[in-house]
Amino acid sequence: MLSASHRLHTLALSDDDNRAAYGKCNNRFGHGHNYTVEVLIGGPVDEQTGMVINLADLDEVVQRKVLDRFDHVNLNLDPLFENLVPTTENLCKAVFQILKGALPAMELVHVRVEETENNFFQCLGTEDFEAVNRQSA
Repeated sequence: MLSASHRLHTLALSDDDNRAAYGKCNNRFGHGHNYTVEVLIGGPVDEQTGMVINLADLDEVVQRKVLDRFDHVNLNLDPLFENLVPTTENLCKAVFQILKGALPAMELVHVRVEETENNFFQCLGTEDFEAVNRQSA
């Protein structure tokens, strides 16, 4: 879990178009989320350990590369989002790319970032992406 703030705004759009595109998420003061990050690793099971990866090692990489970087920050100020709107979709894709480079011996299958209990985004690779918006009935 990580807590971060962001403002959805792009210089490519006028102020009115930004408000139309992003609604309340375009608040000039930003807003925050408590994101949940899920990582799925694939690969062969080691015959000696019976594991694909030691979960303590995976936790350490996620902590060091993702949580330490993004927890309790304004995402707009991170260099990754200098020219990129810090939507949860872009955050998910960034986390995927960061972890893909940090886990070379494993196959990173997907990264899932939950923004709210109703919205999550899943990056299945560099170009494969899913967005889910659960609506309560």
